[in-house]
Amino acid sequence: MSTASGTGSGKSTKAWRNWAGNVTSRPAREVTPASVDELSAALRRAKADGLRAKPVGTGHSFTATAATDGLLIRPELLTGIRRIDREAGTVTVEAGTPLKRLNAALAREGLSLTNMGDIMDQTVSGAISTGTHGTGRDSASISAQIMALELVTADGTVLTCSEKENPEVFAAARIGLGALGVISAMTFAVEPVFYLTAREEPMTFDKVTSEFDALHAENEHFEFYWFPHTGNCTTKRNNRSSGPAAPPGRVSAFVEDEILSNGLFQAVNTIGRAVPATIPGIAKISSKALSARTYTDIPYKVFTSPRRVRFMEMEYAVPRAALVETLRELRTMVERSNLRISFPVEIRTAPADDITLSTASGRESAYIAVHMYRGTPYQAYFTAAERIFTAHEGRPHWGKIHTRDAAYFARAYPRFAEFTALRDRLDPDRMFGNDYLRRVLGA
Repeated sequence: MSTASGTGSGKSTKAWRNWAGNVTSRPAREVTPASVDELSAALRRAKADGLRAKPVGTGHSFTATAATDGLLIRPELLTGIRRIDREAGTVTVEAGTPLKRLNAALAREGLSLTNMGDIMDQTVSGAISTGTHGTGRDSASISAQIMALELVTADGTVLTCSEKENPEVFAAARIGLGALGVISAMTFAVEPVFYLTAREEPMTFDKVTSEFDALHAENEHFEFYWFPHTGNCTTKRNNRSSGPAAPPGRVSAFVEDEILSNGLFQAVNTIGRAVPATIPGIAKISSKALSARTYTDIPYKVFTSPRRVRFMEMEYAVPRAALVETLRELRTMVERSNLRISFPVEIRTAPADDITLSTASGRESAYIAVHMYRGTPYQAYFTAAERIFTAHEGRPHWGKIHTRDAAYFARAYPRFAEFTALRDRLDPDRMFGNDYLRRVLGA
């Protein structure tokens, strides 16, 4: 494979590493296009040189979705809002825009996304390409809020996609895994900014699981965290309110979000990694450390939280009706094993959507995410958890650790063949391929 650099591209000798540090690659060269035309030209040059190509955002995926030995495309200059259409309720944004900048910019314009995940460090294109989601009874993932997108294919062609224009590409590329082309812009549905009131409170595992259906039905956004080795959970309910804003006080926010969720959590995980026998005791203390609180603010300040403690993660979507049984089996497995788990298990939900490879495609879903502190052996825990998840028709998050392959996905996704046929048409030479995509999509 050629490593010659094309016009306007620099030869790369620097390895790329993802956020968690578990994926590295060494691209032959990098490019940072400042326009769609420059992106198209870079892809044409790479194709002529026989190089594969992958865009990379902030590297928040735990899988090797963005790894390449060819052309690494950095989107830092493809940022900002292109257009706001208040009448249509849409905002068109460049693909490399970080979610945190988009959220702040929308707030300044009196606008907001309807739903979002709990972190906002990713680029918008990276977030949608791997199916980033929050929790919602009626509102779905970030990808499901897309009304149109602009995709640059392997030969440099720019496709505009929506329900009316290239609809088969639109259906797939909203969660495209970087396999169909490079997204250069997308148009989100937005709405006038609103207030959410968050109610956080402790609840026992038995109570939250026995009342889960009611808690889900009664709240627009419900999620909870279970602390392994304990019978304790922390719940969070987010519902719209008329305001006014009443954010957590500075002291409360500092204690809850900075000390307990980041600083102290980092310290106790470090202790647990060094002395695993201390973890059950630490878990009992940690599970009772976060107190009940209620606060009101604009959406992104309620949905998202700072996350600075690094970890490894696996997350599966199971049919929502199977959530409680699946979670109880996970708890039983942990209790009967010698595993020591210092991170809470996170549970969220999503309504069904119509995106080809969305984890919620065609079915109401519940997400179970398991984590381990970075540097701690995670394989035994994740393997045992994955066995439980797959027994309940689980679909792994595309950006998080899993061991599934194309044969599994062909059974798990009714429209899997639709996606791979589209890939054959848009990228027959697998310019956007890599080892991870070969495993999950097939050759």
